[in-house]
Amino acid sequence: MKLRKLIETHSLWVFLIALIVVLAVQTDFAFVRPENATNILSQMPVEMLIALGMTLVIITAGIDLSVGSLVGVAGVLGTMALTVSTRLPLYLAFFIAILASVLVGFACGSISGLVITRFGIPPFVATLAMMFVCRGLAFIICREKPVEIPIEYERFTFLGRGILGKGLLGLKWFPGIPLSGVIMLAGIIFFHVLLSGTVFGRQIYAVGGNEEAARLSGINVKKIKFLVYAVTGALCGLSGIIQSATLGSGDPKSGDKWELQVIAAVVVGGTSLFGGKGTIIGTFVGVLLIRVLAVGVNFLGFSRFWQYVVLGSVLLLAVLVDTLSKRVKS
Repeated sequence: MKLRKLIETHSLWVFLIALIVVLAVQTDFAFVRPENATNILSQMPVEMLIALGMTLVIITAGIDLSVGSLVGVAGVLGTMALTVSTRLPLYLAFFIAILASVLVGFACGSISGLVITRFGIPPFVATLAMMFVCRGLAFIICREKPVEIPIEYERFTFLGRGILGKGLLGLKWFPGIPLSGVIMLAGIIFFHVLLSGTVFGRQIYAVGGNEEAARLSGINVKKIKFLVYAVTGALCGLSGIIQSATLGSGDPKSGDKWELQVIAAVVVGGTSLFGGKGTIIGTFVGVLLIRVLAVGVNFLGFSRFWQYVVLGSVLLLAVLVDTLSKRVKS
């Protein structure tokens, strides 16, 4: 029993480390250079922030297909808020842009949560509808053209491109840490504590494990479900404005098909599609694994489409293991 528990807990870490070692050897250790680690870390935050919310949703046995479209519409509206704030002080304009993006995501996530909890619409259908609505609105609002960040607010791109601590303590080889990576780390710590150390976190697990039992024990199931979709929307909004800062514009195409990669990362990280099981740390490993696979495919000179083949295979294996494990326990 202890051996099986050990394997379940650390198998993904072992696979990730083995993959990194193989890629390091195959690329003459170019893959493990500090600048490449920074490159991978800078690509992770926008997906990881969404994955934090998706973890909560899937633990409740739900699904959210609208997250990619929320990134697009929130990024566009957040950047537009910046363009109409050109007479405001720098810090205030930045705050308004970020707040606008987060609030747009929160509002859209709340609508999905309300439709699911109040009218009993299946999450798949409700969020699929929201996906189409938000993607369409993103293109309509900006008239199908990216919204450029004003020149006077060019420093806003630091949110997505900024590097902290470069050459720290005189270490010239140290490439620094992306600011978005620091935001991602804060999010990981916050939601890890939220899930593992609070009443709200335990209620999320209870709803996903057995919704009827959770209801009978006094948990407001509808409230919990509503909140996880609203929080996921807000995280998509934050991810959207960071993506806009990285690109230098609010692009309505941002987040296209991200929902598939995020769901894959969360499931690969050990969160069960049946609900009631999952961790933030596991999700982090899942996102990191997908990023390592994507960058590794490029390093080895293969077509980028191979990463979809590998990702699909890993996802299928993860779901198969989860299904078999559930049958054995039953």
